[in-house]
Amino acid sequence: MPNQGGSRTNNLVVPQATAALQQMKYEIAQELGIPIPQDGYYGNYTTRDTGSIGGFITKRLVQMAEQQLAGRTTR
Repeated sequence: MPNQGGSRTNNLVVPQATAALQQMKYEIAQELGIPIPQDGYYGNYTTRDTGSIGGFITKRLVQMAEQQLAGRTTR
């Protein structure tokens, strides 16, 4: 299905994670000093800015997964 009007084309494996990912996006953007547009339109943002937010989200998710895996006990 083609991307129409900037709609998201990626689907979450766990749809219940949407709110947590949105919160993470806002937190990381704030840490980087990048304001999130209230209307959701990112057309006025540079690829570097939006890529930085996505990159830091990925980095944080990997860190969280590593911590969770490290906490598992082997039998």
